[in-house]
Amino acid sequence: MSLPIAVQLYTLRDLTKQDFAGTLREVARIGYRAVELAGYGNLKSAAEARRALDDAGLTVCGAHASIDALERELGGVFEDNAALGNKNIICPFMPEARRKDAAGWKQVAAALNHIGGECRQRGFEFAYHNHSFELQKFTLRDPIETAAEANPPTDGSQLERTGLDLLFAQTDPALVKAELDVYWIKHGGADPITWIKRLGPRCLLLHLKDMAPGGDRKFAPIGAGMLDFAEILKAAREAGVKWGIVEQDTTYDTPPLEAIRTSYENLRKLGAV
Repeated sequence: MSLPIAVQLYTLRDLTKQDFAGTLREVARIGYRAVELAGYGNLKSAAEARRALDDAGLTVCGAHASIDALERELGGVFEDNAALGNKNIICPFMPEARRKDAAGWKQVAAALNHIGGECRQRGFEFAYHNHSFELQKFTLRDPIETAAEANPPTDGSQLERTGLDLLFAQTDPALVKAELDVYWIKHGGADPITWIKRLGPRCLLLHLKDMAPGGDRKFAPIGAGMLDFAEILKAAREAGVKWGIVEQDTTYDTPPLEAIRTSYENLRKLGAV
């Protein structure tokens, strides 16, 4: 069974700033049938973006909305996504000031739970997109104090957890899903396949992004790096991931459209499209 494949337009941000509609037509020519949005480029509204999408024959599999917009302008986020025909709303980033310790992550989780509940009431799915900073570990209990307890904990997870652990432990699986980014999981020192399997059906969307060989950990088109995408795609299918979304934050000396074409062709060879 194939995994539906889309592309995150952040990869093409310099092009969409000049010509959003024309860029969409080029995306469709490559073979993509859906996109994930992170703004509307040189267009001014969701309605204009929807017309450009319809003209290119593309649908929306998801859209990013900042935590500020989600907390202050959620009604407007709903209106825009309804206009786009999109059902998946994603929080793409959490500011550093809100994630400095375990208590901060618990407060973040409470905020995301609330947003997820509002999304569900309006018929939307809500997910959080990770980078690698979520894999930083935070102390939950002082090991010096626990050593004096009658039955001190032997499991390190009782003493410290990552931000990502805390976020998903403290949120309702029905309200807060994951948009797991395989590159950033690897960048943070964890295994993407393990995390896909761990989250299972909670992994709503998957960012497909490769890591170039070598110590600099540059971004690479899918199939040009070190990640095992055959196994990643297998795990995604077994978990019930709804969309695999190609993204490359920076394409360096390669034109962005060429980079996403390479990713698409390599995914096609793997049977994903």
